[in-house]
Amino acid sequence: MARLALGQGKMGVKPVAGILHMFVYVGFILINIEVMEILIDGIFGTHRILSSLGGFYVGMISFFEVLALLVLISCAIFLIRRNIVHVKRFMKREMKGWPWKDANYILIMEILLMAALLTMNGADALLQKMGNEHYADTGSFLISGWLTEPWLSGMSESSLILIERICWWFHIIGILFFLNYLYYSKHLHIILAFPNTYFSKLEPMGEFDNLESVTNEVKLMMDPNADPYAVPAEGTAEPETFGAKDIFDLNQVQLLNAYTCTECGRCTEQCPANMTGKLLSPRRIMMATRDRLEAVGKIIDEKGKWEDDGKSLMFDYITPEELWACTTCNACVQACPVGIDPMSIIVDMRRYLVMEQSQAPQELNMMMSNIENNGAPWPYGQQDRMKWAEEN
Repeated sequence: MARLALGQGKMGVKPVAGILHMFVYVGFILINIEVMEILIDGIFGTHRILSSLGGFYVGMISFFEVLALLVLISCAIFLIRRNIVHVKRFMKREMKGWPWKDANYILIMEILLMAALLTMNGADALLQKMGNEHYADTGSFLISGWLTEPWLSGMSESSLILIERICWWFHIIGILFFLNYLYYSKHLHIILAFPNTYFSKLEPMGEFDNLESVTNEVKLMMDPNADPYAVPAEGTAEPETFGAKDIFDLNQVQLLNAYTCTECGRCTEQCPANMTGKLLSPRRIMMATRDRLEAVGKIIDEKGKWEDDGKSLMFDYITPEELWACTTCNACVQACPVGIDPMSIIVDMRRYLVMEQSQAPQELNMMMSNIENNGAPWPYGQQDRMKWAEEN
């Protein structure tokens, strides 16, 4: 968790995006110290209550301004990459509509918040020079001193107070709006990245989990001394279903994965099936799971309990064609910066298709028949296996 979530360990795989994201990430965390001061000032009617720290305060705010400028520039570049450069992973079919708008809304919001912060500080510094008693004497700050002060200079004191107050209110209301908007946005990953990486899979990626009920059944069949009429041990219950048809069949970590996904598309970009034009997109698997969760939650909110709406994650949100395109290579899991595992959902849903619906591609059915009849995936009897060696 410290390496991936706190240290942004996988973001540097793409250096440009990684560096820009680091600016936004660090800025988001540290600038909140100034936001804390703004909240305290608002509650108690003070102004720059921490200014008593003297030179340290000026240095701290100047550092925050550097971060604010870097955040502003980074978000502007992100907007250009999405809307002008059209980076390929942002242009996939699942990114149309709300996902596209949501990403732009957040970036524009962050740009406006940083611009308001720098403008507020510039007006504040000019009001100090005018000797207004409400504005603590801290002097100019590093970035606003040359970026916003010059174009604000020449304005009257009343105009500067109006601009400073507007920016102050815009910044604090914007922050509070952002905190509420967060839960309707893909940017919920700001909070969930930490628990998600904490609960992420630590076993080797190629290691599949076995269904305990099936494993026990196979062991019973393979044991020559087993009593076929033995009563199952007390507390042993048969599973209601094999695999996953709907979100109710997924575990809590898989559902957490869906809400943590920030739709960056690194998983889909690395997916070999998607590269060859197949329908599968690991990002869309996570988005579809989240959409189904939202739909179920809405029904529960409206009716007070869950009532079947006749839909399911399988078929209505995700198609078998998408699931069977997966090669289980784990490239999507390796690529995710916060340890999301789309493949676990894909495998569970494929289990449902095979074990509950008996639906599998013809090639897979042939392979399983060969294993059953010949002890190998190839259509050759055991007595014919070494003929290739005799011929060569």
